[in-house]
Amino acid sequence: MAQYTPPLRDMQFLMSEVLNVVDELKALPAHADIDLDTINAVLEEGGKFASQVVFPLNQSGDEEGCTLDKTTHEVTAPKGFKEAYAQYVEGGWPALSCDPAFGGQGLPHVVNQCFYEMLNSANQAWTMYPGLSHGAYEALHAHGTDAQKALYLPKLTSGVWTGTMCLTEPHCGTDLGLLRTKAEPQGDGSYKLTGNKIFISAGEHDLAENIVHLVLARLPDAPAGSKGISLFAVPKFNVNADGSIGSRNGIWCGGLEHKMGIHGNATAQMVLEGAVGTLVGQPNKGLAAMFVMMNAARLGVGMQSLGLTEVAYQNAVAYAKERIQMRALSGPKNPDKPADTIIVHPDVRKMLLTARAYAEGGRALAMWTTLQLDKELASDDEDVRKDCADLVALITPIIKAFITDNGWIATSHCMQVFGGHGYIKEWGMEQYVRDARINMIYEGTNTIQSLDLLGRKILSDNGAKLKKFGKLVQEFVEEEGTNEAMQEFVNPLAELGDKVTKLTTELGMKAFGNADEVGAAAVDYLRVAGHLVFAYFWARMAKVALAKVDGGDPFYKAKLATARFYYAKLLPETASLIRTARTGLKPLMEMDEALF
Repeated sequence: MAQYTPPLRDMQFLMSEVLNVVDELKALPAHADIDLDTINAVLEEGGKFASQVVFPLNQSGDEEGCTLDKTTHEVTAPKGFKEAYAQYVEGGWPALSCDPAFGGQGLPHVVNQCFYEMLNSANQAWTMYPGLSHGAYEALHAHGTDAQKALYLPKLTSGVWTGTMCLTEPHCGTDLGLLRTKAEPQGDGSYKLTGNKIFISAGEHDLAENIVHLVLARLPDAPAGSKGISLFAVPKFNVNADGSIGSRNGIWCGGLEHKMGIHGNATAQMVLEGAVGTLVGQPNKGLAAMFVMMNAARLGVGMQSLGLTEVAYQNAVAYAKERIQMRALSGPKNPDKPADTIIVHPDVRKMLLTARAYAEGGRALAMWTTLQLDKELASDDEDVRKDCADLVALITPIIKAFITDNGWIATSHCMQVFGGHGYIKEWGMEQYVRDARINMIYEGTNTIQSLDLLGRKILSDNGAKLKKFGKLVQEFVEEEGTNEAMQEFVNPLAELGDKVTKLTTELGMKAFGNADEVGAAAVDYLRVAGHLVFAYFWARMAKVALAKVDGGDPFYKAKLATARFYYAKLLPETASLIRTARTGLKPLMEMDEALF
């Protein structure tokens, strides 16, 4: 059976020794009173909830799945999910980083992010129910009317209600400009929506008393394409003037998708037949409002795969230390046993270290990015807010795509460590692989994220956002340039930074001639950029570990060994990626489509 221990020591290491989180937060008026003891206490309790309440439901939830009553259109989540959610609400966990004006606790987003990593390790399918509510909360907090905020935000903050986002339709996936759902004004400020949505995570369930759907639709006079999309808040149950639950609204679940993974979460086909909703934000400006939720979701999906990477690694290590198979090529390492434990074999160690390096590198990146988000939202310095907003925008597609790519690699490796037992359900590993593979697809496929990074986030502003991150790398390289012990990290980091600058310039020039050159190079480019970011944070972690490795704490010895593994075995992937990115469009397009 699978096991999970919250990685609190590593989180504390990043917060206190690498990212200086508390001092950064104390500089923000909203978090001037924050202290490390409070953060540690919250995360310790959060880890207990994740490992003791939610984790035991992961495998059973996957096996049971969700059940749809086709007569009532009601969905029942797997056994234990509803009770766990009630404990989640009772513990005040939904309110962790929400605005105190609406009943929130006002804690930094970086604390909430760490909590959600642990929840995703414990049970991704369950975590998606409350996770989507945070995105709905953020969208309404940013773009809702005062009436909408008063109506919905206290309920979403408390967790009494949950939220979803309804984007995709049967004929359109990422290309939302093709959507057909209609919204007819009723003359009283409300609208009636008609259409069909698919792939709606947590679209229907029995965990909460109401569900607030944020729905993209078109007004009657809307222009074609993405410029004619509006956003609407459409509750499952209409809400009375006093805030109580009213009549059933005209939005219901027509079917559940049968997926390869995350079976415990209801991925619903939603039907709207005269569903009553209210406009969020300005008419025909719905994508701008929805992007608040979509970006939150993209960061959230990165956390899903980070969580899966960590829990898969923990289980693979435990198995590798116990399973005996063959002798080491250099001679017996466990002479008292009939064979050696498989952790002595080089390739098993390579698989384990790959997962570990991607988990710990992803955690550093996620924590740093969420800290920038806290500064963007709470700093009283306009320049700081702008710089942090640019960095978060730049890094968001990397978190979504690079961490989920790595999660697929890592969970596959960890399943491989189990050999034939890896694809047997009782060990739990094949579920992690199935769940991780889905994360590369939804909330914008990883190719879409790559196009977003290279086209929209970098080339569209002539690399201004990339230069802001590049400045951080350059400053670190200059600071450590004369530190002999850091050369094994600083030199490859500086070299890769130069290569990324040159590659970006080259691709920008090609794109002037043919925009399809961006599409040909984008996926390889994002992975190179992801490695640049990981290399930067691994160098920062190595610096701390080097200073403390002689103190006797094995934590720093392991951290330094993992950093060296990352630089020696994973970072060199960038050489081939740069080469394939440079080959351009021709090898992909020269064959006539009739020959496929």
